Amino acid sequence: MAAIVQQDPEVTGGLMSLGPRLLMNIDDLPATNLLQPGNRAAYRLLVAGDAIDAYRAWALPQLSRGQRLESIRDVRPEIRQTLDRAEKFLGLSALVAVILAAVAVALAASRYLRRHLDAAAMMRCFGAAQGQMLTLFVIQFVVLGFCASLAGTLIALAGQQLLVALLGMMIHGDLPSPGWVSFASPIVTGLALLFGFALPPLVALSRVPPLRVLRRDLGLPRAGGILAYAIGATTIGVLVLWQAQDLKTGAIMIGGIMALIAAAAGAAWLLIVFLRALPHRGYTWRYGLANLRRRPLGSSLQIGALALGIMALLLLTLVRGDLMRNWRASLPPDAPNAFLINVLPDQVDGVSALLKRELNVDAALRPMVRGRLVEVNGAPFTTTRFSDDRARQLGEREFNLSWTDTLPLGNRVVTGQWWKAGESGAAAGASLEEGIAHTLGIKVGDTLTYDVVGTRVSAKVTSLRKVDWDSFRVNFFALFAPGVLDALPRTYITAVRADSGNAAWLATLVRTYPNVLVIDVGELLRQVQSIMDQVARAVEFVFLFTLAGGVLVLEAAIAATQDERRYDSAVLRTLGASQRQLSAAHLAEFLALGALAGVLAAAGATATSFVLADRVFQIPFAFNPLLWVIGVSGAAVCVALAGWLGTRSTLRAPPLAALREAT
Repeated sequence: MAAIVQQDPEVTGGLMSLGPRLLMNIDDLPATNLLQPGNRAAYRLLVAGDAIDAYRAWALPQLSRGQRLESIRDVRPEIRQTLDRAEKFLGLSALVAVILAAVAVALAASRYLRRHLDAAAMMRCFGAAQGQMLTLFVIQFVVLGFCASLAGTLIALAGQQLLVALLGMMIHGDLPSPGWVSFASPIVTGLALLFGFALPPLVALSRVPPLRVLRRDLGLPRAGGILAYAIGATTIGVLVLWQAQDLKTGAIMIGGIMALIAAAAGAAWLLIVFLRALPHRGYTWRYGLANLRRRPLGSSLQIGALALGIMALLLLTLVRGDLMRNWRASLPPDAPNAFLINVLPDQVDGVSALLKRELNVDAALRPMVRGRLVEVNGAPFTTTRFSDDRARQLGEREFNLSWTDTLPLGNRVVTGQWWKAGESGAAAGASLEEGIAHTLGIKVGDTLTYDVVGTRVSAKVTSLRKVDWDSFRVNFFALFAPGVLDALPRTYITAVRADSGNAAWLATLVRTYPNVLVIDVGELLRQVQSIMDQVARAVEFVFLFTLAGGVLVLEAAIAATQDERRYDSAVLRTLGASQRQLSAAHLAEFLALGALAGVLAAAGATATSFVLADRVFQIPFAFNPLLWVIGVSGAAVCVALAGWLGTRSTLRAPPLAALREAT
């Protein structure tokens, strides 16, 4: 033995790939006599590099029968499906952040419009045409938007390197160098958002009448309103469709995002209305909550935006851990934690005796043969008729087949009849798991033919079973009556439970029967947990931008009301309010705003946790009060701090100067 391989990039999944692997020089293979009639061998060429797409285009037309070209998405359809879902999920997360940032742009552009009305009116008085003014404003925003988008792109590249560090062992080496699309797409997205939400206020600003120099009471110029919402909504729609890459998925994403934001803002508005019924003692809370009620639309938008980001982080931290713990707790206390595979027929008695002696268990070793489905009702079974990737993958694989005279524990017949005691042979039939039968379009009464090492075996489907896969017992997709597969080459498999402190049995088993493969379920669960933790770090990193979008909405809303807050503070200070009182009132306002966002986030995370536990994982739901404590208190403190920092400047302005600016 020259070295120990810690990770093999060629492992593509499947239970057998979890066992020990031996790597040797291919020139030494003939001397091993491993390639014998009846053995199966597969040859793989691993290709990587920047020219992979060109190689794929060259190799595809030259493939012959029995050859195929696979990528990480093709080697296992479930991996491709998982990657596609993960890509869309992360894309959706980024889009939520983009939409919140777009709201912040709209609020900032609205304030820009109000602050530059007088300057625009003066320019009109000096002879500037509407077109000239619009061109000037657009050039300013293009330069600003390009610089901001470029800075965002550079931050994203730095974030990618940080993400690699967060993922740790999941990524070896550096990621591929970003192409020009990686630089162009964020800049295009940034400029599109800027024009979609800032252009209408700029058009309105270019149309300000010169008369405003003399009449400050004139309202805002037209060109906003419906046009602003239409352009902004169109921009978001185009970006979502671009991300989704198909109309149906894009429409679902648009509807889901809008429903999510509308539900959050609507719930926030109801909470603000509810505040009116509460008694408020003291100037600080009375004034702070009055600020929320005076601007219900803006406050609802801020609360809803913050709640989305906080809820996402709660789901990825506390809820994820709760679901994993609840799932583990839902497993039967006697659930097997080790599988024994590849037990030869002449080893069954010896392995059974060893398990009885070392673990004090009566292990039932189940026979297993591997066969490929080749015919259904006498017609060749082809997977090209399936549009579903999972159906094609299941149809092309070799099935683990077994036989028994009694219905296994954890199996329940849902359609048809189980064979009677004493029945045997092909006439007794076969039983399929209902899920795979539905996927492959097989029903009771169909005749199936399997190819088992060159021998064809046929039987009629007499029943469909529902299988409890969470029991960790040995289960099979296809079961035959005794007398059909008995004469074919077979191995045996079993599952046992071993105490964590008893490792001697494993050493004894491996030493006595080195061909037996032992799968440690506990180690598998630890690996799954490790992968989940690492992937969650990546998703949390993306959702930080969603939370940042919510903070941007908060800061933009504060900036949009800066002039109004400065005027209110000046009036109140003139009437005798101290700077300390006003600061405390602002702090109370943002504490309430953050607490309301935390309540919504905790409620949304709890509801999502219930749906996931009940509908997806089918495990008992456990209410976690810590979710509410951390969600509400953490949101209140963070939002209060951000809001207080954003409004300090309004309290420092001299009251007289603020009143003069307002007039």
